[in-house]
Amino acid sequence: MLRCRRTVASHGAINICSTFSDLNCEPSTRASMSGSVEGSRDSAQAPKLSKHPLQGLKLASHAVLDKMQQRGRTKCAKCGGSRMFFCYTCCLLVDVSLQEIPTVKLPVKIDIIKHPNENDGKSTAVHAKILAPSDITIYTYPCIPEYDQDEVVLVFPGPGAVAVQDMIQRLRDRMDSRPLIKRRKIEKSPAAAHSNSGSGLPDETKGSESRVHPLQRVVFIDSTWNQTNRISTDERLQDLLQVELTTRKTCFWRSQRGKPDTYLATIEAIYYFLKDFHEQCLAQEYGGEYDNLLFFYSYLHTVVNKSREAGKKEAVEKITARD
Repeated sequence: MLRCRRTVASHGAINICSTFSDLNCEPSTRASMSGSVEGSRDSAQAPKLSKHPLQGLKLASHAVLDKMQQRGRTKCAKCGGSRMFFCYTCCLLVDVSLQEIPTVKLPVKIDIIKHPNENDGKSTAVHAKILAPSDITIYTYPCIPEYDQDEVVLVFPGPGAVAVQDMIQRLRDRMDSRPLIKRRKIEKSPAAAHSNSGSGLPDETKGSESRVHPLQRVVFIDSTWNQTNRISTDERLQDLLQVELTTRKTCFWRSQRGKPDTYLATIEAIYYFLKDFHEQCLAQEYGGEYDNLLFFYSYLHTVVNKSREAGKKEAVEKITARD
């Protein structure tokens, strides 16, 4: 079990998108160059939304979300807050059963380190916790577990960051430099067993290219871009191998002022990392295994897109009415 160590006395609560009347879910700085940090956005600089940027995903039906939206907000049974779909404070579904919402099983455990000042109602991190509850843990800084640098990576850009495809080899290099007893411990790990099972590779290659991988856990930072430095430079994360996602672009509906479109929302960074990990590290063909991590995100994107189109149409009608 991971133990959390703190360096400061105070910390806040976890969060998520509140409701459809407040569609302000923001990526807390999802790693520059496509990492994991969500940042505040300027609505005046909102990007043009592609009509189908998330097309092709294998998602569960959104019919249940349509019904919930029509019913409106509901009070959270735990904290009493007015919420839509789920409570971002308690990480609980509201007005819907667990059976009606998809759940996703992940190949590795994921920790999200949330900045204490991150707006709970604007973060997409809780999407992950609700949709993959057994594999996602959210910590509020300064609470950070003690990590083994040979088994954990941090998805965050930097001078020494590596691509997902190079991540496992770098971890293996670290593992090989450790005493033999340490290596044996890693090779018996659950994640290592997962990497061998169902790899779809011939037995002879499992001893070489598909050799046991040491990765146990992946860490993401959830905060605005301006707040990331405080967490990313924390001494407890300094020895972790950094990984960045350099080829992905966000489809988040509010632009991040002064930042490129490779700055991803937290949920986007988690999804793209897992997809790349599945294909490049587990060497398996991707079949939509983690698509439902974008269950809420894709629905919100559609709602925002429709709202903007309706707003443009209304603006045009007002202009033409004056002519």
